[in-house]
Amino acid sequence: MERKLAISLLSLRIGVFVVMFMWTLDKFINPAHTGKVFAKFYGLEGLGGEALTVLACLQLVIVLAFAAGALRRYSYGAILLMHAGSTFSSWRQYLDPFDHLLFFAAWPMLAACLALYLLREHDTLLSLDQQFR
Repeated sequence: MERKLAISLLSLRIGVFVVMFMWTLDKFINPAHTGKVFAKFYGLEGLGGEALTVLACLQLVIVLAFAAGALRRYSYGAILLMHAGSTFSSWRQYLDPFDHLLFFAAWPMLAACLALYLLREHDTLLSLDQQFR
């Protein structure tokens, strides 16, 4: 059972990482898009390129730590908080579901983030934290 749990948690971690990594890359590659997202969903208008680059760098460090299973309490918690913020800030899209159907994919990913955080001690497969115990 422990092996199946470890494999399941690793697969969740990899799946969440892929999404978070792509969102992070978007901040570097297309900062104008990121600026629009921050303005529309978080009410943060006028963020400059430098601020977005700093945010992207911080997010990249967190996402890579998460992928590596490093500092699990903090990296998994940060991923959970980032994704929860993204999910809840999109509340208007849920009011018109059939025009924004893709936004509903955020909910199972949020559940995966929560499961990973709550079960982080069992997420041992390919985890740096586990390697240094």
